[in-house]
Amino acid sequence: MIFSPTPDPRLITIRRGGTLQDADHRLLALWAADCAQHVLHHFEQAQPADDRPRRAIEQVRAWARGEITMTDSRTAAGHAMGAARALRGAPREAAYAAGQAAAVAHVAAHELGAAAYAIRAVRAAHAAAPEPERIAAGRLECQWQRAQLPAAIRALVLDDQRLRNQYCWFVFDC
Repeated sequence: MIFSPTPDPRLITIRRGGTLQDADHRLLALWAADCAQHVLHHFEQAQPADDRPRRAIEQVRAWARGEITMTDSRTAAGHAMGAARALRGAPREAAYAAGQAAAVAHVAAHELGAAAYAIRAVRAAHAAAPEPERIAAGRLECQWQRAQLPAAIRALVLDDQRLRNQYCWFVFDC
């Protein structure tokens, strides 16, 4: 579970009663897509013929450009998560990251899901390593993600990470 019991109005669009502007919603979606894209190779190495996670990332980017509907992106999210279900380890986590990224078009708060699953994918890719190395790899991924944050949403995402870290397996301790 990546959501806290109380939704943050900063991550709810103005149309739904929150304070999130459309431009920032699109930036959150693109950042989530970047996080998922960064670990997608873990899925594609295991499932080279399955394009559902890649398609989900492409769909949320298309949504951010105004080329498709939210429903199209949300549907792609479900397909990417379906690709994850039968898998384990890094491929599963990477597919979930793609699904979470595509779901940002529907609910902006999925942005942390994409980032958290990407960090979990990196940790899982180091499964044979000692735990300190797995944690260090996850921290490096978290730091990479933070370096990709656009200035306009940086404070929001960092605060969201602080507030929801406990719901996201404490992966944002980086």
